[in-house]
Amino acid sequence: MQYVKKYITVGAYHTPEGKTIPKFLIIDDEHKIVIDSLITSCRAASTKVGGSGIRYTVKIRGFEKYIYEDEGKWFIEEKIQN
Repeated sequence: MQYVKKYITVGAYHTPEGKTIPKFLIIDDEHKIVIDSLITSCRAASTKVGGSGIRYTVKIRGFEKYIYEDEGKWFIEEKIQN
């Protein structure tokens, strides 16, 4: 299975302590997806598409997903159909 790095728009807020909490993401400038909760965040590499930064493990519609923030740009690992 192949993956590509897909850049997305993320709406987040920042706490007074400096923590970033993503609240929703927008894919292809049209699909807004609400993030149910933030599970954890840590510095990590994307093993499927390359790159590194802060990896956020979030819950969306009951499923755990990763979103990445690298120098102010957000991306996901998107599966491509063969």
